[in-house]
Amino acid sequence: MDKPVIALAMGDPAGISPELTAKVVALDEVREAARVVVIGDRRVFDDGAKAARLSAAPDEFVDLKHLDPSTIARGVASKAGGASALENYRHALRMAADGKADAVCFTPFNKQAMRLAHASYEDEIGFTSGVLGFKGAATEFNILEGLWNARVTSHIPLSKVASSLSIRAIVQAVELTATALRAAGLDTPRIGVAALNPHAGDGGNFGREELDIIEPAVKKAKAKGLPVEGPYPADTVFVRAKAGQFDAVLTMYHDQGQIAMKLLGFDRGVTLLGGYPFPICTPAHGTAYDIAGKGVANVGAARAALLLAARMVRARAKA
Repeated sequence: MDKPVIALAMGDPAGISPELTAKVVALDEVREAARVVVIGDRRVFDDGAKAARLSAAPDEFVDLKHLDPSTIARGVASKAGGASALENYRHALRMAADGKADAVCFTPFNKQAMRLAHASYEDEIGFTSGVLGFKGAATEFNILEGLWNARVTSHIPLSKVASSLSIRAIVQAVELTATALRAAGLDTPRIGVAALNPHAGDGGNFGREELDIIEPAVKKAKAKGLPVEGPYPADTVFVRAKAGQFDAVLTMYHDQGQIAMKLLGFDRGVTLLGGYPFPICTPAHGTAYDIAGKGVANVGAARAALLLAARMVRARAKA
């Protein structure tokens, strides 16, 4: 097939997103893997390229001309910054929805800035589904060099996690994970499910969620032919996965998996928004306000995000 077309939305202008965008589109490996169309204000991109000490221009650029970088303070969340990032992302999503791009990527957003610009903003899943008019199930995956982390609940208070778990929600998460792994080219994925309580509940001594919800969900998923095992204690399931026993770990809540994945490789991890008609990828790290404009941001995760998106497009075309 021809090179996949990736719409790359520039993220928060007050952080490292401008320089990451400039750095990643300059990589020969990325240029060889995909045709990248950068979306944002060209002045913000040029400001990022200057910080990164780069002179190469992107192959293609959609200049929305909506933000003067001189009006944005580095390291400070703002309504204007959040609005520009949202508009960049909205444009990228519409490109893909209209068939003008095969995948979408974006450099890091800042949720505080997003909420200043869009009061009802909760997370990328809700915003993406709203822009696309998508009514199906979608979820976030964190990926590090072949190891995936999925989760049943995401951006909710820890106090609400247990009451938010259900057999249906866990089975659906397993289904989404298996589908995403296969879409990425892994024909026979292996999924390990994490328990919620210490020592997987210790037979009910430390909580009954494993007995009443998680174990029945795993059995139901296996009965549907899904490649899943568990639940395993959360403090050992990633040890098993790192040793090669699983391709993905399904955790019950956000930090249960995020802590493990970021310890394994904070600067190389990728977040995939799965369940949508096309791949949507971004670095798993944040906007790094503390180093914005210094030109020292590590491009590893942004590189991995674009290369994953390109691989997923190729795998889908092959399938």
